[in-house]
Amino acid sequence: MYSHICTPHSSLPSEPAVHRRKAQVDTSPTSFRHVGASRRPINSVITLTGRYLRNSTNFFDVPAQPDTYWGQFDEISKYNVSLNYFERLWAAWYTYMNNDVLATGIMSFVMHEVVYFGRALPWIIIDCIPYFNKYKIQNHKIPSAKEQWQCAMLVLLSHFTVELPQIWLFHPMAQFFGLQTSVPFPPLYKMAYQIAIFFVMEDTWHYWTHRAMHWGPLYKNIHKIHHQYSAPFGLAAEYASPIEVMILGLGTVGSPILWCALTKDLHILTMYVWIIFRLFQAIDAHSGYEFPWSLHHFLPFWAGADHHDTHHERFIGNYSSSFRWWDYVLDTESGPEASKRRRERKLAKARKAQ
Repeated sequence: MYSHICTPHSSLPSEPAVHRRKAQVDTSPTSFRHVGASRRPINSVITLTGRYLRNSTNFFDVPAQPDTYWGQFDEISKYNVSLNYFERLWAAWYTYMNNDVLATGIMSFVMHEVVYFGRALPWIIIDCIPYFNKYKIQNHKIPSAKEQWQCAMLVLLSHFTVELPQIWLFHPMAQFFGLQTSVPFPPLYKMAYQIAIFFVMEDTWHYWTHRAMHWGPLYKNIHKIHHQYSAPFGLAAEYASPIEVMILGLGTVGSPILWCALTKDLHILTMYVWIIFRLFQAIDAHSGYEFPWSLHHFLPFWAGADHHDTHHERFIGNYSSSFRWWDYVLDTESGPEASKRRRERKLAKARKAQ
């Protein structure tokens, strides 16, 4: 995979004259494997054990072996000085795993869990601090510890049973369409405009599928679980039926894959940054808190917590995920202000008809 990463084999450094010992290395043809464009021994059997070997007079270092992760990192760092630190960490991971599907699957799932629960944790803490109650949109409905725990357990179950298989299948499917996993990483400007496009694509998908799920049979059999909490909280962002998780998740994962299929220009790092932003958006929208510094005060078209909290409270309208324009254009906004605007429009039409 990393054909441009050169990691030629370098022998162990010579040992001190005192108590010199030989490292026994198997150099048969079967003991080599490709790492980029080079060959190196992987079944090296070294008589020295541990990082340090004690004898009667001294300690001396035994270098990290190339078949460990940090050994791979050291090898890559020696011969690829143009790569930055994170690019070398990335390259070492894929080289060490020697299985792209496994490497991507583990990294993707761990990243998702750390970001999801890591981002939800501050909202759990805020719910426990009375000072922040004045910023709570529905401040008479504070989730209990029991509700938070039950929600976390169901979300975790969903992650392992529904999302993990999807994550595992993502890499081969995405690579089929030309997804890149190599180094160096793409420039920041490219990542920025691609992520902006993904936000627009996902928001469109989310609006129409979410709106469809409020149709009677679909709501009763699929979407009702997500509306168990009329006053949402951060952990409840992915509290939903497995079918809903798959349908709405298709907008998050499918948008980059569609882009990749059309342009053949997408790096998996861009995909990861996009998913991190999307998780932050979803969790913050379910937080139930409206602050003076909330993003929609600076970007009026941004949805935010107040937009989605109203949806949970009234069970209708405000179907978009990130932006407000679909609800505005199609007149599906919810809340007192939206109701007031509708009444004014009706009165205006009635006056014209007279």
